[in-house]
Amino acid sequence: MIHHHPDNNLLLEYASGSLNWAHSLVVAAHIQLCPQCAAQLKLLNGVGGNLLASATPTPSLVCEEGDVFSKLMQRIDQQPETADTRCPDSDRGTRPVRDPIFASVPPVVRKLLADNPVLQWRRLSKGLKEARLKTGQSEREVSFHRIAPGSKVAEHDHRGREITMVLYGSFSDADGVYTPGDFLVREPGEVHRPTATQDQECLCLSVVEAPVALTGLIGKIVNPFLSIKPQ
Repeated sequence: MIHHHPDNNLLLEYASGSLNWAHSLVVAAHIQLCPQCAAQLKLLNGVGGNLLASATPTPSLVCEEGDVFSKLMQRIDQQPETADTRCPDSDRGTRPVRDPIFASVPPVVRKLLADNPVLQWRRLSKGLKEARLKTGQSEREVSFHRIAPGSKVAEHDHRGREITMVLYGSFSDADGVYTPGDFLVREPGEVHRPTATQDQECLCLSVVEAPVALTGLIGKIVNPFLSIKPQ
């Protein structure tokens, strides 16, 4: 059961088409798994439609859900062909289509994987790997994070907003337990230390605006070298 959802402001931005592409991607993925937010989005669209119907003609503030989603999918389709898509037989990475951890991802994520058929995983720490996705973004990095069973991610703060959605498995931190479909927003100043559950790997889709900032002495040493690479 999904316990963590985007707030109404994010849903309204998504519905109006004013939310940036990367954050729209995560909101769309959540809505595809969450009947509660799908219903809330429908309600917001209805309210927006009534307001527009009673107002003088102005540019549309709230679009139909299907319109927003179709535009998002079109933008995924319009991503430029990458080296990896041109070389589908490359053995430099792993193919998500063959990995059971991706078997139940939402359709919008599956569509994105079609443009990233070979994932380049890099080890960030013991038990934590990251695969950056080519999305055509210039400001926000979109990536998968994969946490081994029982592994703890280093405690960190954020230097920019981070939005994460659990796709497979689960993890916990001091604020709770997060399972598939759960949607988290972390703002700068919110320190946490995710830990995957012991029984299975955890896969998350993340959008970050700035590198994380590790806490403690190790952070003072490592943080100057951390960066994001929107691509």
